[in-house]
Amino acid sequence: MIDSIHLKNSWNQNGENGAKYLGEGISKCVTLTSLDLYLRGNSIGGNGAKYLGEGISKCVTLTSLDLDLSRNSIDENGAKYLGEGISKCVTLTSLDLTLYNNSIGENGAKYLGEEISKCVTLTSLDLRLIGNSIDENGAKYLGAGISKCVTLTSLTLYLSHNIIGENGAKYLGEEISKCVTLTSLDLRLIGNSIDENGAKYLGEGISKCVTLTSLDLDLSSNSIGENGAKYLGEGISKCVTLTSLDLYLSGNSIGDNDNRILN
Repeated sequence: MIDSIHLKNSWNQNGENGAKYLGEGISKCVTLTSLDLYLRGNSIGGNGAKYLGEGISKCVTLTSLDLDLSRNSIDENGAKYLGEGISKCVTLTSLDLTLYNNSIGENGAKYLGEEISKCVTLTSLDLRLIGNSIDENGAKYLGAGISKCVTLTSLTLYLSHNIIGENGAKYLGEEISKCVTLTSLDLRLIGNSIDENGAKYLGEGISKCVTLTSLDLDLSSNSIGENGAKYLGEGISKCVTLTSLDLYLSGNSIGDNDNRILN
């Protein structure tokens, strides 16, 4: 009986048919507890994502899933099918999902948020959605889904180079504040047109994560300014259990304090 699969098959242009055959094969491994698939740059598209989601959904004993489908032309429907498949893995405790440089957009983020919210046994969530045209509403839906994972202790969320803006930052801050069991938070929001108000909302949200011991926050290449940096500092200062802090604020017009990293 196979209980663990680790497959690296990136940049091979397998297409949706390759994803279909792979999904069919995975679906027969009904005793799997750990599945790692690295399939970057294979042009699987929305249909390929659907086939993979269907295959993964049959792996009902999975506790750990690591899936990298970056640069695969996956649209909002592909994200939906993937999410639906993942949500049927009801024993998952660890989920790593990487979808760099696809095109899931607002709706894809919504679908992922809705399905992730059903993964009620998750303790570790690593979600990397850099470069997916996700706007403020997408950030809202995604945050709302994550906040329902009430057993999370570790959250990694990469939304750099999207378009969430001030309101998206606000929604994320509000939802992160509900993750009261978090001990580790890694949040990357590079290049999202976040201003000082967005920074304020994020700081307020983070301040409510009273069990945090590790915080990694990257807001480089936004426009938070000196006031935004001040608001962030005020919020973070309330995280009295922090033992590790990495804060990246380069490219934010903070004057003499610009381009700084605090450890």
